[in-house]
Amino acid sequence: MSDTHFGFKTVDEQQKAELVRGVFDSVARKYDVMNDAMSMGLHRVWKAYTIAVSGVQPGHRVLDIAAGTGDLTRAFARRVGPTGCVVHTDINEAMLRVGRDRLVDEGIIMPSVLCDGEQLPFPDNCFDIVTVAFGLRNMTHKERALREFLRVIKPGGKLLVLEFSRVAKPLAKAYDWYSFNILPRLGKLLAGDSESYRYLAESIRMHPDQDALKAIMKDCGFSHIAVHNMSAGVVALHVGLKC
Repeated sequence: MSDTHFGFKTVDEQQKAELVRGVFDSVARKYDVMNDAMSMGLHRVWKAYTIAVSGVQPGHRVLDIAAGTGDLTRAFARRVGPTGCVVHTDINEAMLRVGRDRLVDEGIIMPSVLCDGEQLPFPDNCFDIVTVAFGLRNMTHKERALREFLRVIKPGGKLLVLEFSRVAKPLAKAYDWYSFNILPRLGKLLAGDSESYRYLAESIRMHPDQDALKAIMKDCGFSHIAVHNMSAGVVALHVGLKC
């Protein structure tokens, strides 16, 4: 058996998937409320910027991985129009159900698929755009996942990875204090769960920083990789093309 990280803990690889599933089972119903609270609403700006950078067009096929409650799925669906398709996916059934219900309530009928980002059930070269927002850091084998993303993207298509990253050094101490003191308290107050949000703070620190993720994407076969820092590096958008 091989070990991997679950936040700051070292756990067996097979155990991690169950632990991550437990986190998102716990927070699914309050996920959107917590996103607004812990980012002070900035997650909406980060996602809107991702949509703008994507270059999505009517008729495009889009795969939204770790799509959760469906913010990006919904925004992409409005842009691809009736001739396009956005596939809403997540490995966590509770998150997928919340997202699917939200989409249906808003009259957006797109497929929702329960699947693992490291083993996608889609054929090669079938999507114009693949996106994963705040999900890559929870995947056990990031390189395996990135190669799967590359496989299903059409030649000339692109991957967009929106993820928490390495904040600018002058803000690092304040950001750490907020992450490990305020964030778990918000989780306890709003979601009744401090430990899941402590894990989320820890998982950000264990995720590759901007340069490291860019190098990993290049090694996995992506080209022309651009990195867009937002909010002083709290979040970074990595965009890679498939030649």
